[in-house]
Amino acid sequence: MTRTKVFTGSPWEPTVGYCRAIRVGNRIEVAGTTAMRDGEVVGEGNAYEQARYVLETIEKALLELGATMSDVIRTRMFVTDISLWEEFGRAHGEFFREVQPVATMVEVKALIDPRLMIEIEVEALMTEE
Repeated sequence: MTRTKVFTGSPWEPTVGYCRAIRVGNRIEVAGTTAMRDGEVVGEGNAYEQARYVLETIEKALLELGATMSDVIRTRMFVTDISLWEEFGRAHGEFFREVQPVATMVEVKALIDPRLMIEIEVEALMTEE
């Protein structure tokens, strides 16, 4: 099967050896995505803004692969402060209120940059190829 990949220019993509998203058949996997743009943290100190930016980045990757947020079947949110779950959840709900994929939110000790508050992965399944 053909693998179609999307890259966002993250400094870690070539160093670590991964792509932002990959499509194989009708399945799309989006790698853990954080609120980084051109090496800078977006929404520093703001849980909602970081989550929103991450989801916008994920949406762009899905669109490049021919999918939309309505094709998402699972999200995984890794957060550095679970007490801010309502802020993270508010952003998530803005994108997925109607779609309602299965979702997980867990607190982790740290992300790759200490200013990052959330990292999100998604899985999507397109109904048509």
